Amino acid sequence: MMPTLRLAVLLSGNGTTLQNLIDRSADGRLPATIVQVVSNVPNAFGLERARRAGAPVAVVSRKDAGSQEEFSSRVFHYCRQAKAELVCMAGFLQLITIPEDFTNRVMNIHPALIPAFCGKGYYGQRVHEAVLESGVKLTGCTVHFADNIYDHGAIILQRAVPVLDDDNAETLAARVFEEECEAYPEAIRLFAQGRLRIEGRRVRIQDVCG
Repeated sequence: MMPTLRLAVLLSGNGTTLQNLIDRSADGRLPATIVQVVSNVPNAFGLERARRAGAPVAVVSRKDAGSQEEFSSRVFHYCRQAKAELVCMAGFLQLITIPEDFTNRVMNIHPALIPAFCGKGYYGQRVHEAVLESGVKLTGCTVHFADNIYDHGAIILQRAVPVLDDDNAETLAARVFEEECEAYPEAIRLFAQGRLRIEGRRVRIQDVCG
């Protein structure tokens, strides 16, 4: 039986991605336990989701912290304290500086196929609106290791969905989120199994035999 991975989750809003991880952890589909949830927004509904699931919560204000470095230090203090093995960004709308001991141990999910429609300012419905305005026929989601640049780290998994002629931002977002709900847990499972090998900008997925 696979050991249970200790997860910390960072969020800024409603916490739908967190809820997906909570549900899959609870029913055994995800070999992980959420040991800490950190938000930069005190009234984020994701904190309530965490409390209902019995996960410890913390709030770290970007404004109160002053610098990005101090803000990041406070966030990772809670992750360290909880002995998190992997940190998952789940709609976390702040740039952070990842400390050395968490290099390649922070993941993010983005609702587009990186390197398209990503970077500073591309989040939430803005991404899907930009996709529709561009006229592309495919979009999707990307799970990647986070570094110190928005939506920039090495890509682990991507899933594509069609952009339909009658789509609006809401219908497209819902279709992308269905794929996010599968892709993020899959990436976490691969990490837990020790099957992700980073080679420069590439992430190799090893088979079970190594």
